[in-house]
Amino acid sequence: MTIDQKVTGQKIEAMVAKVGDIFATHGAEEYLGEDVTMAEHMLQSAHLAEQDGCDELVVTAAFLHDIGHFTSAFGAFSMEDTKDKYHETAGAELLGDFFPDEIVACVEHHVAAKRYLCGVDQEYYAALSEASKHSLSLQGGAMDANEIATFAKHPHLQSIITVRRCDDRGKIKGMETPPVSHFLGIMENVLKDYHQSATGV
Repeated sequence: MTIDQKVTGQKIEAMVAKVGDIFATHGAEEYLGEDVTMAEHMLQSAHLAEQDGCDELVVTAAFLHDIGHFTSAFGAFSMEDTKDKYHETAGAELLGDFFPDEIVACVEHHVAAKRYLCGVDQEYYAALSEASKHSLSLQGGAMDANEIATFAKHPHLQSIITVRRCDDRGKIKGMETPPVSHFLGIMENVLKDYHQSATGV
């Protein structure tokens, strides 16, 4: 094993530990406006993606999509909010260039995906939870025609939309899912594969 490989391995272990610590510290917090905790929501989203046969990249993205609620400088979402807190940006910043572009894009654009779907699917908005409708009003509302045309060209559009739909579905009180450790393991595999591919080793 080269020094670079060892350092990368240590960084992957540190990231897995960091995400695990975030879930342990904040996961039990209420997902305001919903009937689940933040951890339950994120685990359900990932579990649904896995049940749907999505690959490990998308499952990991679903697992991490709302992690910015814990890391945003503006705090977590509240039904009393009058301004957006940009949790999707905070989440993408946490993942940075250490994660595959597809995962970062899914996290960064899962809010935009809601705006996109509201613009292209008349029935989508009606099916949103009240909390999601409230946050939508702070996030710019449905996309207009120009925004839709631009967003539709995103190279990871289908993965982003898939994560968004898992996000919308992952709010079921009492739903059983695998534990955090299961998805941390998937995330670790993704990171190992990604960095091995990047180094060619």
